[in-house]
Amino acid sequence: MANPYLPSWEYIPDGEPRVFGDRIYVYGSHDRPDSESFCDYKLKAWSAPLDNPCQWVCHGDIFHSRRDNDHNSDVDWTDEYLYAPDVVEKDGKYYLYAYLVNSKGCVAVSDKPEGPFKLLARYEYNIPDHYDNGTFIDPGVLVDDDGRVYIYCGYLGSYMCEIDPSNMYKVIDGTYKEDIIPKEEPYSFFEACSPRKIGNTYYLIYSPNRGSRLAYATSSSPEGPFEYRGYIVDNGTDYPGGNNHGSVCCINGQWYIFYHRMTNGTIMSRRGCVERITIMPDGTIPPVEMTSLGFEESLNPYNITSADTACVLKGGCIITELDTFTRIITNITSGCVMGWKYYDFGEDFTNGSMEIELKVIPGGCHGQVHVFIDSDTDGEEICTIGFDRSSTILHGTTKAVTGRHSIFFMAEAGYTGWAKESFNGRHLFDLVSFVFSK
Repeated sequence: MANPYLPSWEYIPDGEPRVFGDRIYVYGSHDRPDSESFCDYKLKAWSAPLDNPCQWVCHGDIFHSRRDNDHNSDVDWTDEYLYAPDVVEKDGKYYLYAYLVNSKGCVAVSDKPEGPFKLLARYEYNIPDHYDNGTFIDPGVLVDDDGRVYIYCGYLGSYMCEIDPSNMYKVIDGTYKEDIIPKEEPYSFFEACSPRKIGNTYYLIYSPNRGSRLAYATSSSPEGPFEYRGYIVDNGTDYPGGNNHGSVCCINGQWYIFYHRMTNGTIMSRRGCVERITIMPDGTIPPVEMTSLGFEESLNPYNITSADTACVLKGGCIITELDTFTRIITNITSGCVMGWKYYDFGEDFTNGSMEIELKVIPGGCHGQVHVFIDSDTDGEEICTIGFDRSSTILHGTTKAVTGRHSIFFMAEAGYTGWAKESFNGRHLFDLVSFVFSK
């Protein structure tokens, strides 16, 4: 399953990955296409078998802050949006930590990791100067090996406390600590706490002030102090970036970073993505680039590639949803670059030429599409394809390509002379999909 790793119609940002039994679960916020606000009034859960993390199943709605056609609200003190949850297991029960915007946060419980979750209680605490007055923003929860439970939260400032494991919602007196991750450089805490214990090391993944990144800090204790170690992924590198929220998870011995990236030219409509990472012997995690791979080791260029799996968008082009079935790259003007990483073309084709076809929605213009491998305008150009004002299928012939490569398209208007300047910002076409053939 390529990035985004869930079905293309689903918008699950702020993904918290958890392994329960023989399945990987993802809990997150729920966005909508073409939305004017973050998130929704419901939370959903998805899961996949550990031995096939491309086979995702939707478990439906698991918690609500407003009544809908099928469910009553699960809370009676607010009808605000639900943001960025987390789920942990303790003594055979599964506990959902819900963040309700501008409202007291709460804990819900289920006998199953997929829910549905029923309200257990609002947080109970004796903290006169609590950072966010009981909202518990972006809760990330850690159940340690000794059974102790810790919660990490914050927006524009971080804090943590220990939760009573006998009830999972009451803060133990005297355990509250602020600025567990400092606001100052190099930490630059912003939001999105997510704790993990890997070996004997405690990791706190979070979003720094440069909100398109996911950074991390480590400690030998769940209470810190934490040492800044760097960042893992940046959703704004050669792409229209925005906020970021996610965490790390080990699936069949391979570590991944779960994060999200933007669509529709806004920071509201976000979809979940995942990249392979490596945890070094010293505990560091080298930064990884955004790719189109998802859980795949490589993509097949001879299968049709949907435009919305692009991991490089430069020059103002964006991904948007036209309907449940159709997601395109639009706002394509002269000089825009679109890229996908990485394809395995195989090693058995070294002579002759190959074909490439692009499915587009015409924009009433003419011009060219330059096709590059390995880098955008600095890469090797393997093909130039012309288009006119009514083209719907663009066809080109390329040199024989073998091995592993990224693919880039650069659009160019075909106007010259006095008309060139007036057409430089003109919408040329929308890209729907493309495919190679031998």
